[in-house]
Amino acid sequence: MSWNWNSHGLPFLPGYTFRDVTKSAFHRPQTLNYNNGYALAHRPTVGIGQDPLLSELIQQEINELSFETPDITYGSFDQSLVNDFIPAYVALDKKVLCYYAYFQEKVLFSPEEECCVRPVVIYYHLEDDSMCIVEPRVENSGIPQGKRIKRQRLPKNERGEHYQWKDLNVGMDLEVYGVKYHITQCDTFTKEFMESEGIILNDSEPMPEDPYSKRRENPPPAFTTASGSDHMHQFLTMDRKVKEISPVPNSRGNSYTFVLHFFYYLVDDTVEINEVYERNSGRFPFPVLMHRQKLPKKTFPSCVLEVSAAEVEEYYSPKHFQVGETIKLLGRRFLLYDCDAFTKEYYQKNHPDLEMKPTEEVPPYNGFGSPEDSLQNCLALIPGPPKKNVIKMLENEHKVLRYSARLDSENPGDEGRQFIMSYFLSNDMMSIFEKTTRNSGIIGGKFLKKKRILKPGSTVDHSEFYSPADFAIGATVEVYGHRFVLTDADHYVLKYLEANTGQIPLQTLDSLRQKLSVGTANNQPLTGDVSLCEYTL
Repeated sequence: MSWNWNSHGLPFLPGYTFRDVTKSAFHRPQTLNYNNGYALAHRPTVGIGQDPLLSELIQQEINELSFETPDITYGSFDQSLVNDFIPAYVALDKKVLCYYAYFQEKVLFSPEEECCVRPVVIYYHLEDDSMCIVEPRVENSGIPQGKRIKRQRLPKNERGEHYQWKDLNVGMDLEVYGVKYHITQCDTFTKEFMESEGIILNDSEPMPEDPYSKRRENPPPAFTTASGSDHMHQFLTMDRKVKEISPVPNSRGNSYTFVLHFFYYLVDDTVEINEVYERNSGRFPFPVLMHRQKLPKKTFPSCVLEVSAAEVEEYYSPKHFQVGETIKLLGRRFLLYDCDAFTKEYYQKNHPDLEMKPTEEVPPYNGFGSPEDSLQNCLALIPGPPKKNVIKMLENEHKVLRYSARLDSENPGDEGRQFIMSYFLSNDMMSIFEKTTRNSGIIGGKFLKKKRILKPGSTVDHSEFYSPADFAIGATVEVYGHRFVLTDADHYVLKYLEANTGQIPLQTLDSLRQKLSVGTANNQPLTGDVSLCEYTL
C-alpha cells in the first residue's frame, strides 16, 4: 500500500487534508465599474471569506494592518495614506476641451464674393485624445453644415503621429485632411486646464466677419416702392407668418359644433380653414374645409363660376377679424373665440384699437360641492383640486382667532348655551364648539366643522365670506340660520388686529379694546375648556 505525502509529510487521507496557509491567490480582481454611465474605480475586498484565518477581520482592520509599521524597528514617523490609483480614462472621463475656429472656402463663378468665412467648433476629448469638428447650422445658408469630422484621432503628419492636447493653442493653424482651421479662442475650462498643465495660451482673436453676410446686412441704397403696394416687400417681411384664429361655426339648428383652425396668411392675404378632428369623433376626416384663397367681403351668387378682380371691391383683411365676433364665410357663420400668441402680438402692434382677447363664459354654479370645486370642471377635462394660497397657509399656520358667543334664539332652552367660535387665518375657515354645561340636557362638543361661511344676502356669483373685520364684540354672525352674538375674545385677537389695522375697521378695534381693557392688564386668556377645541396656538 502506497502513501501520498505532501511537503509537510502528512498523508492525503479523508479528513487529514491540510491547506498551505503560506500560499496566496494571484488572480487579478476587477477594479473598475460603471455607474449611471460613469467609469468608477473601487478597491475589491480580498481575504474575507477566502482564508479562515482572516474571516474574523473586517476590511477596515485589514487596511490598518497593511499600513501599520512597528515603532520599535523603524521608529515613529508621520505616515500619509496612499491614494488609490485612478486610470486616466476614469479621471478624464467626459472632460472636453473646446476651441472656436474658422476656415475660408473659395467661392467660384460669383462676381459678388471671392471667399466665405465658415466658423467651426473643435472638441478635444481628453479621455482618449480624440477630436471632432462641428460647424454650427445657419438657417437658409444653402451650405451643408453640421458635423464635419466625426470623433476620431486626427493625424498630425505622415509619420503616423496624432494631435495631442499639447499641440493646440489659440492663434495657431490646425490642418486636418487638407483644410486649414485657424483657432481664435477657447472656453474657460480649456484655459484653466492648459494653465494647470503649464501651458500659457495666446490672446484671443476676434472672429472675422463673412464679407457676403456683412454686405447683406447693409444693402446698397435702391429705389423701393411703398410697402402697401409692393408685393415683394410683403413677401419678404411676412413670409411664414400666419395668424391662427380658432373659430366655431354657429350651431343653431345643429346637434353639435365644429372646432376649426382659421389661418390668415399675411404674405398674400389668403385664408384657409381646417377642421380639428378628435379621436373617435365618428366623422370622416376631410383634409380642409376651405382651401387657401382670397375671400371677397361681398358674397356673389352661386351661379357665378369665376369672380374677376374688377368685380371684387374689397377682400377680407386683418382688420375685419376680431375675437368674440361672428363672421359669415361661404354662407356659414363662424364665431371667433380665441387666437395664438403671434396673432395677439400682431394686433397689439398694428391694430391696437381692436381687442383680441378671448371671451370665456363661466357656466352657472350647479350646486354640487363648493363653487371653486365646480369651476375646475370647466378648466380641465380631468378636474383637480382648486389651487390654494400656499404662502398664506405657511405664514398663518396655527394662527387662530377665538371668540366666545351666545346663541340668539327665541327658545328659552338656548339661553345658557355657550359657544367658542374659531377663525383660522390660514384658510379663512370657521368652526364652532359648544361648551359642555352640567345638567343642561344638551350634549356639547363640535357644533360646526371647519368651513367657509357666506354672509347673509350674498349669492354664488357675488359670494362674500366672513372675515376678522366682521367680528366685533356685540356683532351678530349668522351661520346656516343660527344667529350667534359675540360676547368676548382672546387677547391674541386684539394683538393680531392691531398689527393689521389697515384691513380692520375702527369700530371693530374699539369694541375689542373696550372689552379687553381690563383683561389686558391682568393678561387673562379666554375662559373655557380649551383642550376640547380643534385649534392649536
